[in-house]
Amino acid sequence: MQPLDEKDIRRSFVNCSKGEASRIRMPAGFAEGTIPWADLDFLGWTDPGAPLRALLVLPGEDGPTGVVLRRPEAYKPSTLRSSMCRICLTDHTASGVALFVAPLAGAAGRNGNTVGEYLCADLACSLYLRGKRQPKMRLVRREETLTLQERIDRAMVNLAAFTNRVVAG
Repeated sequence: MQPLDEKDIRRSFVNCSKGEASRIRMPAGFAEGTIPWADLDFLGWTDPGAPLRALLVLPGEDGPTGVVLRRPEAYKPSTLRSSMCRICLTDHTASGVALFVAPLAGAAGRNGNTVGEYLCADLACSLYLRGKRQPKMRLVRREETLTLQERIDRAMVNLAAFTNRVVAG
């Protein structure tokens, strides 16, 4: 992913007001310049000032598209169950995947309509795809015959489908 500046990120959000976008805190390491842009296909983080708000910014032909998400409140799930992220298809213990809900863009979102998706709880799909982060407590990793680029392409198609549902309102 190409590095983005704060102005581009704030301008990219499609499902919140400009005022809400101005109050979003940037991810940890953003001000210091330590975001690993070369390892990211999209930028995802939890707002440090609002722990139930998560954000995604993905690149696009017409510039970046940002989506504001609501993450679930913390709970203690069973570690015996496993779940799969619907974007990168990484297997996790139940606590490694969460249902994120996004208000739809436009009038539909202002009326309270939302769409949800199961994502890696830490929004680090890009790092899981590249093997730079491993799911916690997973003893067996599912092997795929796809190349890294094919897995990245699949994840971006999945993420774009979710984002398109948000944008369509």
